[in-house]
Amino acid sequence: MFRSFFSWLTRPARRLAWSLIFVLGGLGGVLFLGGFNYVMEQTNELEFCISCHEMRDTVYAEYTQSIHFKNPSGVIAVCADCHVPKAWFPKLIRKIKASSELYHHLIGTVDTKEKFEEHRLEMAERVWHEMESNNSRECRNCHAYQHMDFDNQRQRSREKMKPAMEQGKPCIECHKGIAHKRPRTDD
Repeated sequence: MFRSFFSWLTRPARRLAWSLIFVLGGLGGVLFLGGFNYVMEQTNELEFCISCHEMRDTVYAEYTQSIHFKNPSGVIAVCADCHVPKAWFPKLIRKIKASSELYHHLIGTVDTKEKFEEHRLEMAERVWHEMESNNSRECRNCHAYQHMDFDNQRQRSREKMKPAMEQGKPCIECHKGIAHKRPRTDD
């Protein structure tokens, strides 16, 4: 093994070819990963999220009337803040799941406001289930029980939030419909 490695080092043409392959492969990998990450970040932008009219005309319109968009502090949470994890691998998984949403947009399942509303409960339940299963991870990027000032909350909020904290409840369990209207159920 040592002899073959030494032989490889002593042949300049072979060494140059392998070096070139490694350098070009490394540069190609860096460019691919950089480009891939750039595209993932671009799809987190609000403009991308509302580029489909069914999103712009429904959930975005509702969101602009919510506390997550319009509030005294002027801080807003855009779509990705609530719907896309910050960590890279969970973000990648979410982006893969989102490709299904794009697919249904392209094939016309939800390409009108009426079709969107027809499937709204099903889509909302999928989001709620995800948020419950990850303990409202994206909510907790901004809202953490340990940083809440219960004394400055309204009495009703305090009465609900303290037990929720003690029981470790996910935010979405009580806050469905906080940024978008709650879908109608047949119940």
